[in-house]
Amino acid sequence: MADLEAAAGPVEVVLGPATRNRVAEGREFVMRCLAEGRPIYGATTGFGPLVGFSGRDEDTDQCENLLSHLTAGQGPDLPTSIVRAATLARLSSLARGRSGVSVSVLDALAEMLKTTFAPAVPRLGSVGASGDLVPLAHLTQALKGRGHAYADGVRQDAGDALASCGLRPLDLDGRDALGLVNGVSLTAAAAGLAMAQFIRSHRIAGLLSAMLADQLGCGTDFCDHHLLEAFGHPEAIAEAADLRARLRGTRPTGDRPLQEPYTIRCVPQLLGAVRASLGQARDVILRDLNGISDNPLFFPEDNLVVHGGNFFGQPVAFAADTMTTAVVQTGNLAERQLDLLVDPHRNGGLPPVLATEPGRQHGVQGVQIAATAIIADMRRSAVPASLQSLPTNLHNQDIVPFGTQAALNAFDQVRSLRLLHGSLAVALRQAIHVGARRPTAPACADVMERLMDAIAPIEPDRPLHEDVRRAADVLDDVVASQLDND
Repeated sequence: MADLEAAAGPVEVVLGPATRNRVAEGREFVMRCLAEGRPIYGATTGFGPLVGFSGRDEDTDQCENLLSHLTAGQGPDLPTSIVRAATLARLSSLARGRSGVSVSVLDALAEMLKTTFAPAVPRLGSVGASGDLVPLAHLTQALKGRGHAYADGVRQDAGDALASCGLRPLDLDGRDALGLVNGVSLTAAAAGLAMAQFIRSHRIAGLLSAMLADQLGCGTDFCDHHLLEAFGHPEAIAEAADLRARLRGTRPTGDRPLQEPYTIRCVPQLLGAVRASLGQARDVILRDLNGISDNPLFFPEDNLVVHGGNFFGQPVAFAADTMTTAVVQTGNLAERQLDLLVDPHRNGGLPPVLATEPGRQHGVQGVQIAATAIIADMRRSAVPASLQSLPTNLHNQDIVPFGTQAALNAFDQVRSLRLLHGSLAVALRQAIHVGARRPTAPACADVMERLMDAIAPIEPDRPLHEDVRRAADVLDDVVASQLDND
């Protein structure tokens, strides 16, 4: 996951001798099979449902034909971080040596990743069933100098972007073009980036829950090890242990209700279930990123050309939809915790919406309204994409997983979750200013100090959109350091 995030900027990918030899052997085997007259999908045939017809006579024409008819995407450009991560994922798959592409293709992808170059790839076009055909065709076209691309973050003609980055247009022949487009690398990369952020956001959710409980003066029975061991779910047990560590040293006020609202009392059970779903989805996504997504595959050691469905993105489709469900419920928790904190009937007597002079000042009122809009948008977008199968491609693709849409949706959802956590953090910081006690647990107090350094008290009212994003960044930095230490 960290490799995918690093690819947002220039990175060096080394193709060692073993990799180069493996890829070259696969390429030589493809050429030998073609010389022997063996049928190979996409090399001797048309594409998709036109497999029963002969392809173009010349290899280069065959490549051009494939890319031309697939360059049909629509919608806004994908974030360049996703496109560059997809390039890395595609390079990893091709480097396994089972796709029959030229070594020069891998060199070109590696050279691109050393620069700031990023193809302009439209969001809509892939059903994730025969690879991410349409978006990866746009990616490949940009590497050939066609269409548009970004260099140093500026969108421009792809040829100009290549030149400014010191790159040469990509030359393709034989099976190269099909190898570049015939895998679900965009799906896997987008899901991987979503997961990388969600791993941090899950920990942030636990941290903010502990800070809320500490500032309100809650007891810690809700994360007692006896209680959670009786519950029997190992992830909830682990979540409670993390909460106890964060709350070590807290001093309950003794004037809270016998039982806290569920937004505090049930945090171990809720975030424990999230942890279980996160772990399963992470394993699936990592297997996909480190596997081979293509068709056909070539096994020269066994003299085999095997046609099948390793470009079918069902595993990641389910994993991404599972992630989205867990992300949205984590968002529900944050939004409800924010509501608890701003309500004077439930927040221990703090002023409504944490305003210093209610009526003359409005505290985090606007932040809460925006948070409500964010969670509503997340819920509305949480319908599983993996259930939307529609036959297409003359029923060649008669069932499809829509993994690309599932992965991109998960990517969008975790970015929204960051904003909810930033909103809650701004409110926790403002609560100190209007009379809440500072956290008494050292772990919670340290984070609050960082938030107070970054976010000024809200008095008088001011625009808070940047404060929310700044708070989200602070939380990300805190948790990233913890994960590095782990």
